[in-house]
Amino acid sequence: MRGLVIIDVQNDFMPGGALAVPDGDKIVPIVNDLQKKFDLVIATQDWHPSGHASFASSYENSKEFEIIKLDGLDQVLWPEHCIQNTKGANFHPDLDTSKIEAIFRKGTNKKIDSYSGFYDNAHLKSTGLAGYLKEKGVTELYFVGLAAEYCVYFSIKDALLEGFEAILIEDGTRALRDGDFEKIKVDILRKGGKIIDAKEVNF
Repeated sequence: MRGLVIIDVQNDFMPGGALAVPDGDKIVPIVNDLQKKFDLVIATQDWHPSGHASFASSYENSKEFEIIKLDGLDQVLWPEHCIQNTKGANFHPDLDTSKIEAIFRKGTNKKIDSYSGFYDNAHLKSTGLAGYLKEKGVTELYFVGLAAEYCVYFSIKDALLEGFEAILIEDGTRALRDGDFEKIKVDILRKGGKIIDAKEVNF
């Protein structure tokens, strides 16, 4: 069985949002069209408490996009984004949510960031997504969403580790930085993932 995983298509990642991904809004019609081709559609949602450890504002004299060590892990310090129960954390208003069967929230632990839809960045806590998908009999996962080189990439890596086939739909995602996107595409292929365009999704 095949499943579509929609990663963080939220207002704060759209142009004009707190952590805007260039042209992030351009994927919404593509994602909506893709949903019609899948029996199972799930979504992830960044869902941070105020004062999250990944926010630059949580530290004195720190700058946004600076990299620090947080419990031994490299941590990018982000602008405040996707704070629980705010407009910025909501899905893009044009995203069709009628086929989304389940929403998995991440980044809820104030002390650690969570890029992946499966685990936090230290792999200490599971979201339950892998078990949910396996119980549904899913073997192939197709990924779209934001941002390509962070939450989409880390979700694909974890999907492969969990034994799923993982396919990135390239035109259904956008990156914060195109140079980083090129690097992660190489790594996805090296790890056994696949990269296709939306027009190649023909079931």
